[in-house]
Amino acid sequence: MKPIKNPEEPLAIWSGQDHIAGEILTSVTAIIRSGGCSWNRCKICQYRHERFSGIERPELTRLMYAQINRLREQIEQINPQVVKVYTSGSFFDLQEVPEEIQDHLIELVKGRTLIVESRCDYINTEQISRHVTHIREGGEDGNIYVAIGLETTSDEIREKCIDKGLQYADYLKTAEVIHKAGGKVKTYLLHKPPYLTEKEAYDDMHKSIQEIIPVTDLISMNPCTVQRNTHLETLWKRQAYRPPYLWSVASILAQSNAHVTCDPIGGGQTRGPHNCGSCDSMILDAIRDYNLNADQELMRSVMEMDCNCKKEWEYVMNQEQPWSMPLTR
Repeated sequence: MKPIKNPEEPLAIWSGQDHIAGEILTSVTAIIRSGGCSWNRCKICQYRHERFSGIERPELTRLMYAQINRLREQIEQINPQVVKVYTSGSFFDLQEVPEEIQDHLIELVKGRTLIVESRCDYINTEQISRHVTHIREGGEDGNIYVAIGLETTSDEIREKCIDKGLQYADYLKTAEVIHKAGGKVKTYLLHKPPYLTEKEAYDDMHKSIQEIIPVTDLISMNPCTVQRNTHLETLWKRQAYRPPYLWSVASILAQSNAHVTCDPIGGGQTRGPHNCGSCDSMILDAIRDYNLNADQELMRSVMEMDCNCKKEWEYVMNQEQPWSMPLTR
């Protein structure tokens, strides 16, 4: 394995804005290299490769402390209202993120909103309650959103198409645990995992959003992107997978009964959600604006746009057949 360049630096760190609970808040996001995802099996995920391997726990702790300290510098410089920390696995998995690192981060962001991600397996009432109490010592605005990669409310799709190792019932139980402990829930949904037609993926996303609205505090729809060194990339190279059309993404956002944020990573590129190339940038700009202003009329106006590829999308939605190769690239 190649040595990691700059192991004391976060994989990425940036500032921005987020729409949370009806407000536009300043934010800092950091991707921290950790001990790695313990599940390590999802068909669509490259992030599981971004880990420290073959090092002792004291060294893991030291390197994670160093990365958090880089985050501290950004927080002191920007003074954000929201801090988002992702480890490409589960923040509450003690094998991935040692407890002292968890406590160090909570101390750093007291009085702010913290968003972290975890599998349901590692979440319990006592743990969330302790962290919520600690973070609120810095002020009433302090809170924790625990992000869960549910991906879909369909157990069949989640297992056969993604290999997530999670049941919908587990998600519902964990969301209840988080709320009882005083925390908040953010839910990630995956738009168009492998083996689904454009229409099947579209219908599944609509259904999933509707079903989790009463359960979650934030919803984020992630249009699937073909990441390197994944099972999905193998299918894509064999022309057995096409990422979702941006028309599908925009239509779902236009019709949703809740504000669903969306970050189309790789949007407009062949590996990411895309249309024909002519209308992509306009739709992507509208989605980014919608993320902050929650103006659903904006997304409805997008669906009134005309482009030659819109007819292609409509044809694919009507004619693409299950268990067949995609009709387009």
